[in-house]
Amino acid sequence: MVVSFTPAGTVLTGAALDIRKTFDCGQCFRFAPDGGGYTGVAFGRVLHVTQDGGSIMLHGVDRAAYEAVWADYFDLARDYEALSDAFCGDEALRTAYAFSRGIRILAQDPWETLCSFILSQNNNIPRIRKIIASLCERFGAPIAGTPFYAFPTAERLAEAGMEGLAEIRCGFRAKYVADAAARVASGALDLEALRKQSYEAAKAALMTVYGVGAKVADCVLLFSLGFYEAFPVDVWVKKVIAKYYGEGFDGRRFGAYAGVAQQYLFYYERSLSDR
Repeated sequence: MVVSFTPAGTVLTGAALDIRKTFDCGQCFRFAPDGGGYTGVAFGRVLHVTQDGGSIMLHGVDRAAYEAVWADYFDLARDYEALSDAFCGDEALRTAYAFSRGIRILAQDPWETLCSFILSQNNNIPRIRKIIASLCERFGAPIAGTPFYAFPTAERLAEAGMEGLAEIRCGFRAKYVADAAARVASGALDLEALRKQSYEAAKAALMTVYGVGAKVADCVLLFSLGFYEAFPVDVWVKKVIAKYYGEGFDGRRFGAYAGVAQQYLFYYERSLSDR
């Protein structure tokens, strides 16, 4: 990959990154297509990103911002081609990888990821995006010079409580978000500290939050805390398992990057239903 810094922004050439697949594979909810690319918010910063073949432009991003935020956010130092070639040992995964090539695991903010996947439960993506947008507009800080808002802090949502969260019409999920916010705000759950724990211990800690089960915990571990062995199982992945692998399947068969395999399989199977 070649990185070039221009007055218009940062240009990535040969990054093995497909922005459409990466933003549309269900791992984040704050980036949306805008006609010429994708625009969204991460870590309190607005990003507009476009792609023309193998060239990607991070608009308005200088060297300092790229090195401080976006290089890690898009996991650009990792060789996805090499690691994927290594674990694609069965026909189903090879087919999914060929279709999904270009997906990268985004390194998102852990609190935002926990809150977002709690809100995602028994929900569809358009509604998840709408609820999260409402949450940010109601409780997040405005980002100067833009129409966007930062994701609200755990402290702000703990202060709002269930009564305040009811305003965004997130239903039964309000009590789960309120509990998560209270635990994180008080320090009872230190999300950053989970990075230093084993996968099993970190998952168990996340599942102490009211309403957080194995799937949400695995999403948080994979999409924000660097546990690439996490293999979230939702309705689509259950379909994958039943269709291609059968009883007795264990996501650990894909090794240290099982979560990457999960994204390929998830994206491929969901895309089949859209055809």
